[in-house]
Amino acid sequence: MKKIKLNLRNTLPIILSLVLIIGIYLGYKLAPISTYQHNFLSFRNEQYNKINEIMGYIEQDYVDSVSREQLSEDAISGILKQLDPHSQYIPATTFERVNEHLMGNFEGIGIQFRMEEDTIMVIQPIEDGPSEKVGILAGDRIVMINDSLVAGIGFSSDDAIKLLKGKRGTIVDVGIFRRGLPGLIDFSITRDVIPTYSLDIAYMVNDSIGYIKLNKFSATTYKEFADAMHTLIDQGMQKLILDLRGNAGGYLKSSIQISDDFLEAEKLIVYTEGNNRPRDYSYATRKGMFEQNEIVILIDESSASASEIIAGAIQDNDRGWIIGRRSFGKGLVQEQLTLPDHSAIRLTVARYYTPTGRCIQRPYENGNEEYYIEFYERYMNGEMSNADSIHFDDSLKYTTPGGKIVYGGGGIMPDIYIPLRMDESAKYYNNLVRKGLIFRFAFKYTDKNRQMLNQYESVEDFISNFKVDTKLYRDFLSFAKDHGVPEDSNIEPYFRKKIDVMIKAYISRNIFDNEGFYPVYHITDEMFLKAMEVLSENS
Repeated sequence: MKKIKLNLRNTLPIILSLVLIIGIYLGYKLAPISTYQHNFLSFRNEQYNKINEIMGYIEQDYVDSVSREQLSEDAISGILKQLDPHSQYIPATTFERVNEHLMGNFEGIGIQFRMEEDTIMVIQPIEDGPSEKVGILAGDRIVMINDSLVAGIGFSSDDAIKLLKGKRGTIVDVGIFRRGLPGLIDFSITRDVIPTYSLDIAYMVNDSIGYIKLNKFSATTYKEFADAMHTLIDQGMQKLILDLRGNAGGYLKSSIQISDDFLEAEKLIVYTEGNNRPRDYSYATRKGMFEQNEIVILIDESSASASEIIAGAIQDNDRGWIIGRRSFGKGLVQEQLTLPDHSAIRLTVARYYTPTGRCIQRPYENGNEEYYIEFYERYMNGEMSNADSIHFDDSLKYTTPGGKIVYGGGGIMPDIYIPLRMDESAKYYNNLVRKGLIFRFAFKYTDKNRQMLNQYESVEDFISNFKVDTKLYRDFLSFAKDHGVPEDSNIEPYFRKKIDVMIKAYISRNIFDNEGFYPVYHITDEMFLKAMEVLSENS
């Protein structure tokens, strides 16, 4: 009996303490939120979730009805905006669309189209895609989709995409108007997986120089690039122009793989480091297929991220020439976390550094708005037309093994700068381009003259034999005048030639896609011509 009393005496204070703690905890958990409205930010310490508490308070006591889900999404977006310009929240509703360009494919009917005079106009059916297989042709207009009228009712490109895309194996019925035929032609198209290519074109410019243009870095980019390289090497390529203009980046891995093909084993390509990510180095291996050959990389103000990794690796290893204008300046690495509701967060986890140790990320401490305004200010401060307008911080100066001075802190500065013509003499041509009038005129011309243009059996045939004659040029001037750009009677021969070339290039694209566009476009492409000059001088 004594033993039992002794145990109760020892354990009773502990039991009472536990009961008291549990009672306080349950009392707090079961109390209505509104009873804590004056002091609900002061309890639970480390376990306390301020955001959830605020959400609950708003949901219960706000004057109007609210969506907790929408509040949560707005809160997440607001948090990420405070971090850096490239961390972002992707709602579940847009997740697939945002990510598909990096996956290398999507599911749909396989056409390139544009809205022309409130109608879905087929520019090209994708080769071997569902639409081409059933007989859809360039120039066809989609008037009906699944018994719904989609022409002349203010339909947008996004509306069209929503109706034409869909799961592989499902069927969409379309009614097509084709010039020269009465009534509509009905087609049933079975949706399928449609590839989205990273590589716009790969071709031999002459007997020894090859050209490759990449528009992004996706899951399929390296395979596309490697296949193109093997083909060009088999055709005799000894030198390469790699065009990364307008390429905003994508997967880091793809840029490392491509850089590896240009650099000897053990050369540093890039390294990354973040507060919670230890330094991680990426080196070239012995697998490079073009390690000893001459290369030129073309960049411009829209080349970013993975494009800058390649340009930085080539420049810092004294491996080739960078030609163009200063790149965008994105040196941040994002990881994507997919959430249970199929939304996602892309969070910046590290910075990347070129082989000399420079980070080319532009400053963003003053907020996202100023960050993106700086990009447009390049046009205003003279940088786009004069390299001397660019001022670098000497504290961010680095030296390559070959003694070249390079700078961090704001994009890759090319070895050879190619300015934009922005003086008074360029005003007429730049207005035409800004309003898209050359493209629109070429599109309409192609549509009206498709039967005549079909006589050209190949790109080579078209390039050799199609001419922009005086009548076609005058027709274009009238078209431009009708759309708000009156003729410049004192136009320089340089810009007159550019107009002729661009009319022909866009017509060629409408018939032969990119294989028809770039060989014509390059006739007056200053960066491309400089690259050819540099490579030819070093023969």
